[in-house]
Amino acid sequence: MKVYNIAIFASGDGSNAQKIIEYFKGSSTIKVVLVVCNKPTANVLNRAKNENIPSLLISRADFYESNRVTEQLHSYNIDFVILAGFLWLIPQNLITAFPDKIINIHPALLPAYGGKGMYGMNVHEAVIAAREKESGITIHLVNEKYDEGKIIEQHRCSISETDTPQTLAQNIHQLEHRYFPAAIERFIQNNSNGI
Repeated sequence: MKVYNIAIFASGDGSNAQKIIEYFKGSSTIKVVLVVCNKPTANVLNRAKNENIPSLLISRADFYESNRVTEQLHSYNIDFVILAGFLWLIPQNLITAFPDKIINIHPALLPAYGGKGMYGMNVHEAVIAAREKESGITIHLVNEKYDEGKIIEQHRCSISETDTPQTLAQNIHQLEHRYFPAAIERFIQNNSNGI
């Protein structure tokens, strides 16, 4: 039976990375084998260490001016790349190396509230300011533009008049933790032909 190796890219606390790691712990077909991070102080590195998963700390030069990251991913036999709160735009060489195999999660209902600078609280503040009645998460493939890849799944939550950017952020985190790991699993099972 083929085992699919995934690498998680994250820039911050790593709560989504943690949920993904926990979800696949018991899987015989999908394994988290590497965490890639671009911030030396990010808590996700501690989470990886606690789970005995190797981590790779990368610099902008590594990412944008060399093939080091792609080479490292190949050395771990990575099949799919998962972005879980990773804020850098993915370079073309990585997209070419993993076509339709890079999955991102966005804390809004794309195509609304996407694009450069639209991440984290910036998104929730914009959604609340616009007096939207609902928000949610979008799980999508990555291309060379921020938040414009093919949508895989969306999950929604309603917004009440008393919601603030902070309470909306909590609701969105709950959606992410509930739906992202299973969506990754479904996508890999449905799109693993020819790997």
